[in-house]
Amino acid sequence: MLFRSNKAAGEMRERVRKLVPHFVSGMWIGTFHSLFARLLRREAERIGFTSNFTIYDEDDQLSLLKGLLQEMNLSVQQFPPRMISYKISMSKNQFVRPDEFLKTAETQQELVIGKVYQNYQRRLSEMNAMDFDDLLIKPIELFELFPLVKEFYQDRFRYVLVDEYQDTNFAQYIALRLLAGRHKNICVVGDDDQSIYRWRGAEIRNILDFEKDYPKC
Repeated sequence: MLFRSNKAAGEMRERVRKLVPHFVSGMWIGTFHSLFARLLRREAERIGFTSNFTIYDEDDQLSLLKGLLQEMNLSVQQFPPRMISYKISMSKNQFVRPDEFLKTAETQQELVIGKVYQNYQRRLSEMNAMDFDDLLIKPIELFELFPLVKEFYQDRFRYVLVDEYQDTNFAQYIALRLLAGRHKNICVVGDDDQSIYRWRGAEIRNILDFEKDYPKC
C-alpha cells in the first residue's frame, strides 16, 4: 500500500492492524519513498551501493552542488544551487537521467546544468549516497538490469494499492507499471480535481489514463 504522506500511511497501518492483525506484518504499508528505500536496502549491492547507503536531504544536496560548482569554476550567482537542485529533481521525477538531459538540452544553461547533473550523480555514487528522488529512480534501474529481481517483487507484491494517485509523477508511474506488470492487481484511489503537486512533477495523465493502462482493472 502506497501513500502520499507518512501520516496517511500510519493511519492505514493502524486500521489494517485492527481489521486483520495476523496479516499486517506481511504487508508493506508506507510512502513511495519509504517503501522503495526499504527495497533498496535489500538490493543495493546489485546496483553498486552498500545496504547502509546514505540518503541526502535538501541541505546535503545543496552543499554537494555548491562544491561541484566551485570545482567546475561556475558562478553560484549565475547557477544558483537551489535552482539546479530543482531542475535535477524535476528531471528525476520525469525519469530523465543525466545523459538524456544533455541530449535534449537546447540552451547553454541547460548544457551546463546537464554536466552538473552528471557530476552530481557520479559524486553521489562515489559517496555511497542517494538523494530523495533516487529512491524512485534506483528501483526502476534495478528492475531494468535484473529481470529476475523484478519478477521476485512482482510476486511479492501481487496486490498493490495506491492512494492519492493523481499526485504521482512519471517515475512513480513507471515503478508501479513494473511492480504490477505481471499480475495487474492494482487499485488506485484519487481525484484528478484534487491534484496539488503538479509543481513537483505530478502527472495528471497517470490517473486520466488509468483505464487505458489497466483495461481489466
